[in-house]
Amino acid sequence: MIGIFDSGIGGVTVFKEILKLTPNYKYIYYSDSLNNPYGDKSKEELIEIVKNICKYLVNKGCKVIVIACNTASAICKDALREEFDIPIIAVEPALKMVYDNDYQESTLIMATYGTTHADRFKELYQKFDNHKMQICDCVGLADLIERNSSKINEYLENNLKKYRGVKNVVLGCTHYPLIKEEIKEVLGNVKFYDGSRGVAKRLKEVLESLNIEESNGEIEFIDSSNNEFKKERFYQILGNNKT
Repeated sequence: MIGIFDSGIGGVTVFKEILKLTPNYKYIYYSDSLNNPYGDKSKEELIEIVKNICKYLVNKGCKVIVIACNTASAICKDALREEFDIPIIAVEPALKMVYDNDYQESTLIMATYGTTHADRFKELYQKFDNHKMQICDCVGLADLIERNSSKINEYLENNLKKYRGVKNVVLGCTHYPLIKEEIKEVLGNVKFYDGSRGVAKRLKEVLESLNIEESNGEIEFIDSSNNEFKKERFYQILGNNKT
């Protein structure tokens, strides 16, 4: 069994990539809407929150855990790997992908404040910055996407219009791929990069190395606040009617 968690439904964008490569395993997706958003939590508070989630998933029988949240990955992955003796796979902003594929192009990095101010992000930025990168701390955007708010377009127009002309956009939050078309309406036909595919490939490698048996592809959704709207939206985005 594999556990996947996020502060809400944003991690579905990672989960969809995972299912393309490893569909025949049993998954538990944990949506922590009770503590959403993660971006405004202190480091100590967030580590405690995600440790409790991982304990829950381990007690449910998970042999591998995927952190499908950039903020939690950047801030908590080291603490989780010290605490638990199972593989913990983390998502990261796709700065290396831009460096490898579009080094010469101008790039906008969209992420939460918690992600861009984490030590891990700073390391990646210093390593892969081509001096044509700009960072936008999208405070509150993940929450708007989580709530499917009607104010998303207004937010993007107000916060992204000054970046018109960039060629690449790094989506440094797993919620952001859900609004690619809305982002394009402001920035034009940009090329998107995110870390979902890399996480899926890494999980496949880990599952093969551990010889974990495949199953019927059962998917269990759990929301920490028992929000039925989250559950409906999860399966709608996933494109899967399993319950």
